Amino acid sequence: MGPETPAVLVRGVGLFAPLLPVIGLCLWRAPRQREIAAMIVAGAWSLLTLVPLNLYALHAGWWSFHAEGAVWLGIPVDLLLAWAVLWGVLPALLLRLLPVPLLTGLLVWVDVIVMPLAEPVVVLGSRWLLGEFAGSALCLIPALLLAYWTRTGQLVHARTWAQAVLAFGLMVAAPLAALGALPEPGTAFAAAQVLALVCLPGLAAAREFALVGGGTPLPFDPPSRLVTSGPYAYLRNPMQTAVVALYLVLSPVTGDPWPLAGALAAFVYGAGFAQWHEGGRLREAFGRDWEAYRSGVRSWLPLWRPWQGRTPGTLYVASDCDMCRGLGGWLAARAPVALEPRPAAEHTEVLYRLTYETPDGLRWSGVRALARALEHLHLGWALVGWAIDLPGPRHVAQLCADAFGAGPRPSREPLGEPEREGEAPTRGTGV
Repeated sequence: MGPETPAVLVRGVGLFAPLLPVIGLCLWRAPRQREIAAMIVAGAWSLLTLVPLNLYALHAGWWSFHAEGAVWLGIPVDLLLAWAVLWGVLPALLLRLLPVPLLTGLLVWVDVIVMPLAEPVVVLGSRWLLGEFAGSALCLIPALLLAYWTRTGQLVHARTWAQAVLAFGLMVAAPLAALGALPEPGTAFAAAQVLALVCLPGLAAAREFALVGGGTPLPFDPPSRLVTSGPYAYLRNPMQTAVVALYLVLSPVTGDPWPLAGALAAFVYGAGFAQWHEGGRLREAFGRDWEAYRSGVRSWLPLWRPWQGRTPGTLYVASDCDMCRGLGGWLAARAPVALEPRPAAEHTEVLYRLTYETPDGLRWSGVRALARALEHLHLGWALVGWAIDLPGPRHVAQLCADAFGAGPRPSREPLGEPEREGEAPTRGTGV
């Protein structure tokens, strides 16, 4: 045996050791749809976070790699993939047998034992256990939680945001880093603003899946109802269109032609396999509703005005509040599609803010209600609504509205609580 044999064995065993249990568990019992989604999300999270972890470990001296061939940024690609399987894909299946805390402890224990055995490919520094702790907190535990929430259908909003981060990291940041095509520091801020605008419809569409459909963009974790509101009132494929547009914009922003290839690949995938697969599944799940939606909304070219058959909404506006009444009149003058303004006093409950409701009982209030109402006007105002409904801008906008006198007020006196003598009459709902 030559001197290279130990390194070959380390890399071979390191790659196949986590893969074989995955194959065995899948043969023992074929993974269900949610398990497949859990494997994908947990594996993607591990892969995405293990790259910066190992790069920092090399910088901090926690450990170093001594390998030739299949090395990227100083990291052996085979060991990186094996680690992502060990901390992502495999535990998503082992959740059949073990709870999250016990599984976390078991995987950390296995990793602590295996790491010293990986020499001479992996050479540990004196503080390598610090890196092990950091990896567990950054990579392993979040991947396990995402897998558990996906399997059990919990925390759909957190899962959706996590998938958005993973999509951007794996489809944009990682390829640009691999190609060395990241924007220059002087233009990074301007580039980020342009990319944020391009990504806005796709991000709003992913959030619509969670808010209205109760699912995520991942095909194995889909919404349980047909979503025709938000960006889907204008376009059938808002997320895929956003990806294509993102790659098209990245080419001039980075000065590199390779993102154009990504745009072509994304378009071919979206117009080919994705449209065939998702169209068949939606037709089977929603029948005539899907056919009506498909005939009224285009795949790649957005409508200027929302589809007439979109999910309707009711906006409750207080008629005795000058500011709210003016806002309601402004909306009504623009002939909103499938939006019915009604006096807040007609609601069965006492409303304290501008309120938007759908027939299936979903409700938004304050700035979020205004953002939902703007979607019923046209694409320009819809973009404004999606922007102000993002977590950061939404809170700032609500604070500003409250500061300028649009704070919460009851729309009418609650039943059984008449106004006391000498008190000013209550005003209508705030924004």
